[in-house]
Amino acid sequence: MASQSIFLIGPMGVGKSTIGKQLAKELKLEFFDSDQEIERRAGADIPWIFDVEGEAGFRSREERVIDELTIHPNIVLATGGGAVESAKNRAILAARGIVIYLKASVEQQIQRTAKGKNRPLLLTENPQSIIKELEVRRGPLYEELADWTIETDGNNIKATVNEIVRHINS
Repeated sequence: MASQSIFLIGPMGVGKSTIGKQLAKELKLEFFDSDQEIERRAGADIPWIFDVEGEAGFRSREERVIDELTIHPNIVLATGGGAVESAKNRAILAARGIVIYLKASVEQQIQRTAKGKNRPLLLTENPQSIIKELEVRRGPLYEELADWTIETDGNNIKATVNEIVRHINS
């Protein structure tokens, strides 16, 4: 396989970070998580950034981090669920690597995000309605941007990683 960067997109709770770490290990590439990088650089967690700077402030940080990280060759990058809402991010990701959409049903997302407290958009009375609304808004952007779409429902991490590796090697 000619080395190339791989960018994972998809909704929160789909497993981008977990799958990305395993994929990077399998392909012997460096792994980055844009949300973790934002937190590291800010010295604060994402809920704090949302509280202080609002979603717009967070998205601005996210654009800078994605631009800087995607310049590195041969990486696996897990992006935040909302990264695709930025036209700049979509252009950068499309131009600099292979984009893989990790897709999960709304039910699966609800199950996987139920216990998380680090997801500011879901800190509401009805997180299920937010997840559905985000799917309507972001789903078409994920589809349009993706080189490949991988369904993660019912797949374990290893099976998903193996499916991605098969795509990349074919």
